[in-house]
Amino acid sequence: MISEGSSFIKGMALGAVFCLLLAIMGSFSPIQPSSPDAEEEHHHHHVIAPSNKDMQLLSEAQMLELSQKVRVYCAIMVTPKVLVHWAAANETWAKHCDKTAYYSSESSKALESIDLQEQDEWARIRKALMHAYENAGNLRWFFMARPTTFAIIENLKYLILDKDPSQPFYLGRSQNSGELEYVEYDSGIAFSYEALRRLMEVLKNDDLCPEQSRSLWKVSEEKQLAICLKYAGVFAENGEDAHGVSLFNSQSINALITESIAQHPDKVLESCCSDMAISFSGMSPSQMQVMMYGVYRLRPYGHDFHDSMIFLPPKGSDND
Repeated sequence: MISEGSSFIKGMALGAVFCLLLAIMGSFSPIQPSSPDAEEEHHHHHVIAPSNKDMQLLSEAQMLELSQKVRVYCAIMVTPKVLVHWAAANETWAKHCDKTAYYSSESSKALESIDLQEQDEWARIRKALMHAYENAGNLRWFFMARPTTFAIIENLKYLILDKDPSQPFYLGRSQNSGELEYVEYDSGIAFSYEALRRLMEVLKNDDLCPEQSRSLWKVSEEKQLAICLKYAGVFAENGEDAHGVSLFNSQSINALITESIAQHPDKVLESCCSDMAISFSGMSPSQMQVMMYGVYRLRPYGHDFHDSMIFLPPKGSDND
């Protein structure tokens, strides 16, 4: 992993402490079908970022080349009802994506988006991923999130740095429901190009991946996605750090710190979150602004930070 003196680790710790102070002050307002052949070929693994020792073996030229290859297309699912969160995401973490597209249930005059003309969330996810796949250009990694998610894209890039996008990666915070393993939508979902390519093929088959669920009860979007991907031979993977701590969080930083205070008061930060956390969910617009301050801006004077990798921002971006 990146050394403890790195800017992102320090930034995350400082950001978490700042959120903690704000929290204390009270200012935060059935078994699914699968493909037998694909099941036999699957060897489950947890996706872990490359070690710092491995990174130190690379030359500066090799690290620069690697960092420029890992580029992410962010697909953010929005509705006019969440305009304030939408605007907050647009002004904060989304600026760090190499390309960002907002997929809306209907047109909006306030912010630019792609109107999918769909109210059903699963139908919108299908259309959004199809559009992202067709318009990605030379980008080979994708990140889909709700507007209430805050993501640290540089940490996502580091996690997938040595992964091959021509392999079927589908990752986030994985959970089990019977025999079905899926990635929580709230935590944000990352896809490789190959994962989406395979999904596009399955989406054409209404028997394997119907647009409308045929169950007597409603199946959540994240599980419907997992079923379709499983038919395509793409399985949910858990993104985690070297200590086995999940990098994708389906709770807000405030909720995680509050839990940690109650359960581990002597080790609040250590038990709360990974130093290389990628996402937090259920974030308010004000929390997103605080996270931007803690992660990207707050630095103790007199300390130098040296990361192994440098992820260059998109050309013309005004990101922090």
